[in-house]
Amino acid sequence: MEKNNALQEGLHRGLEERHIQLIALGGAIGVGLFLGAGAAIKAAGPSLILVYFLAGIIMFYIMRALGEVTVAYPVSGTFSAHSNIFLGPLTGYITGWTYWFMWVVTCMAEITAVGVYFSFWVPEVPQWIPALCALVLMASVNLVSVRAFGEFEFWFALIKVVTILAMIVAGSAMIVFGVANHGVAIGISNLWSNGGFFPHGIEGMIMASTMVMFSYLGIELIGVTAGEAKNPEKSLPAAIDKVFWRILIFYVGSLTIIMSLYPWNQIGTMGSPFVLTFNKLGVRAAAGIINFVVLTAALSSCNSGLFSTGRMLYNLSLQGKAPTMFSKLNDRHVPVKGILVSSGFLLIGVVLNYLVPAQVFVYVTSVATFGALWIWGIILLIQLKYRESLSPEQIAQIKYPMPFSPISNWVSLAFLAFVAIAMFFNPDTRVALYIAPIWFGLIAASYYAAGMHKGDGEKKSLQQ
Repeated sequence: MEKNNALQEGLHRGLEERHIQLIALGGAIGVGLFLGAGAAIKAAGPSLILVYFLAGIIMFYIMRALGEVTVAYPVSGTFSAHSNIFLGPLTGYITGWTYWFMWVVTCMAEITAVGVYFSFWVPEVPQWIPALCALVLMASVNLVSVRAFGEFEFWFALIKVVTILAMIVAGSAMIVFGVANHGVAIGISNLWSNGGFFPHGIEGMIMASTMVMFSYLGIELIGVTAGEAKNPEKSLPAAIDKVFWRILIFYVGSLTIIMSLYPWNQIGTMGSPFVLTFNKLGVRAAAGIINFVVLTAALSSCNSGLFSTGRMLYNLSLQGKAPTMFSKLNDRHVPVKGILVSSGFLLIGVVLNYLVPAQVFVYVTSVATFGALWIWGIILLIQLKYRESLSPEQIAQIKYPMPFSPISNWVSLAFLAFVAIAMFFNPDTRVALYIAPIWFGLIAASYYAAGMHKGDGEKKSLQQ
């Protein structure tokens, strides 16, 4: 198969396996877990643990689909570049710009949150000042080199991982040995003694499924690192396999501990479960510690967002689907203009977040929410088309094959469709189903308005 410009990148391969693993962990373990996951717990009760496990299996198949194609075509544009080849130029265009927009909007919210978390210590400082400082810091890190980004993200993610592990170990000691409970083991009876393990039945699990799936948002960042990974054939499969199990342990493990220690129907009214757990151990600075962790989590998300948006604009430019200025690299092989433009949009977002009504911002972020389902669905379809392009002999030689394909693809796609339908029954996510078609319509219209379809048609006729 002929390789196009989207696969001919000049980025520096400076990310090691430890960077990639922690980047994926940091992307998928968000602020919501530390601040309580209260809405999801309220919706499903202890059965939320099962929802996370089932959703985790689906995410595993999505990541393996991503891994199979990315090992064969290791570029930073990943799903955009791959869909450009296997699903057509229009799909590649929509996918690339949707992913860019998804991260820009996510980072707008995260950068604003930095100001809120900072005010915990210094309430007299206007929130926009720490938000602006955080944006300048993260943009500077991304502009230095890909290794600088990788190191910052490694340590940011490590803070979250250590905090979760500390909570799991401390909580387990309370449950099994009665630590901080006068030696009386707390046990796990809270998992079924307050209305049962399924207090709201299957309906509760369905309502929680949308929140659970979006808590995994960011795990696909592994694919965006592909163009700058050292030895991608080795580091990407290792990162995907290890990260999946670790994330599953962190989510399922921490939620099991939390709902064992406290009745699930009281958690949302008592504040952060992490703060409660550390307070129970006698850690007086628990609130300050968790605030520091969520602050670094927000910075981590912004850091990853600037990285991924810069690389997506770079690859879209190589495809001819974004201005050519984004395809220029500096002497450190960094797509500077893509990072700067994305930073500019984040700056606008911080200002807008204070000027426009909160509901407007909710509408915009809802598009990003639906964008996650689009990206994951596209990843599964790309892998199906990739397999179709291979002979039986080539399929047998795939270096990192997706398990049980194509059955696992269709099961995963059906699950994503199920989540999209469930979004309609949740007032907080229903708006995404109304706005998403408008977004996709506008982005598709811009493709034709810019005449890109003509250029793509000419390229196709030349290749035939």
